[in-house]
Amino acid sequence: MFDKHVEYKYVEPNNYPVLKAVGYAPISLQSGVNKSQKQLMAIKASKLEAYRELAEQVYGQQITAGTTVAGSIAQDDYLQSKVQGIIKGAQVIKAYAVDDTYITELELNMKRVHDLYIGEIKPREVKKVTYY
Repeated sequence: MFDKHVEYKYVEPNNYPVLKAVGYAPISLQSGVNKSQKQLMAIKASKLEAYRELAEQVYGQQITAGTTVAGSIAQDDYLQSKVQGIIKGAQVIKAYAVDDTYITELELNMKRVHDLYIGEIKPREVKKVTYY
């Protein structure tokens, strides 16, 4: 049996893309007793919608679909999508209202995500192994 010492070096990607997403929410359709409450709810909804769009870009979408057929006649047709993931490091670039719609624009700089990841996980590869 040999004792060994392993040296690691940190691996960094060659480039870092910047992902962008936009979320929309109708103000008048939100629940609330007055316009201010409805606008606050639309702000939250549009932000969540933008985060959902970022999650789609990062993790993809799971699509489930099916059709029920009885007597050679389509009875039921369904389509369902699901997005699941964690988004860290996104920034709100703009948030504003246009007519009855609230809009939130998000940006996810993958360099920032990488820096957050390095701080937590510290990915590495073997640089050198010395046997004794």
